[in-house]
Amino acid sequence: MKNKLIIFLAALLIFSGCARRAVPELPENAEEIAGLTHLGRVELSFADQFAIDRYEGGYSLIHIADGQRYLSVPEGGVVPEGLDPEIKVLRRPLKNVYMAATAVMGLFDALGRNDAVRFSAVDADGWYIDGPKAAMERGDIIYAGKYSLPDYELLASGGCSLSVQSTMIGHAPEVKEKLEELGITVLIDRSSYESHPLGRSEWIKLYGELLGESDLAESLFDEQAAYLAGLPEAGGEKKTVVCFYISGSGQIITRRSGDYVSKMIELAGGESILDEPGADNALPTVAMEPEEFYVKAREADVIIYNGTVGGEMSSLAELTDKNPLLADFRAVQSGNVWCTRKSFFQQSLGLGAVIADFAAVFSGGAEDELPCLYRLKGGDGS
Repeated sequence: MKNKLIIFLAALLIFSGCARRAVPELPENAEEIAGLTHLGRVELSFADQFAIDRYEGGYSLIHIADGQRYLSVPEGGVVPEGLDPEIKVLRRPLKNVYMAATAVMGLFDALGRNDAVRFSAVDADGWYIDGPKAAMERGDIIYAGKYSLPDYELLASGGCSLSVQSTMIGHAPEVKEKLEELGITVLIDRSSYESHPLGRSEWIKLYGELLGESDLAESLFDEQAAYLAGLPEAGGEKKTVVCFYISGSGQIITRRSGDYVSKMIELAGGESILDEPGADNALPTVAMEPEEFYVKAREADVIIYNGTVGGEMSSLAELTDKNPLLADFRAVQSGNVWCTRKSFFQQSLGLGAVIADFAAVFSGGAEDELPCLYRLKGGDGS
């Protein structure tokens, strides 16, 4: 039950909507740091929630839109004298990181730097990415308590240097305060506030900078951007799409208007059929009664079932067993129902590939098995 709650909270963050999005507060010009010569600012294609300024000698100053600033100091480097005390210092190589932002773990994994992480806020059963899961099973990464109730003694005795947190830490400010009292730097990941889906993936450049893997980060991000650039020109009538899962109580949980999944669907040439403009709260999801959902979504061309939170489905029969009304849906009758894999939302780098998968589904030319999705068939596998 604990793991399901953690994954549910993680998915809420990853599925965040525009209602919470803050206006970025990033400096237009590089900050002067005594003894360091500014070389330039890292070019970003989509992200607007962070900036990276590079200085001679391998130093980097990272700005995050909520005012966080971090100076990345190369191995053997000296912290500049007179550095603003509000700037937090992170020395390379990073080690003994406490990872409490599940989406970020996917970026470390893509960079091949799981070795920088020693502590996790999710136990082995909660990871659906092979790298961190295997590392926990080997004991290279150990469970150190969930983000809101970490094992402070374990973190302190284990030499934890950095805790990467999602914005959920805002609901537990006492945890951030305690971690900092122990000398553990806290970095709050704001990738869920990005206005463009690939802005989330572009955060790999930030972590690449901190891990000394900036060239690899650039290359990996360019691969995702290439998926978007390679999409065919949209033409003709758009496929209508509904993305949802069924809760334990039988409610239909779907997305609000403007949410980043809706934007990915739009970029892929589809149209979210349940967009609800004017939502007056910050929650990224909408709970609907089955009867209301039936009326509004029955004629959708494509169903995407959220297997990360709702659990992966094995067949159309399993889906309709959860809610018999779904048997009348156009997408069910035409066999155009797709399920996301459990790892879907922990692999935040691959959003370009997700958009490409969506585009293949909407065009009607998709294979039954895609990297991020798979088609649900009848109970007999047909």
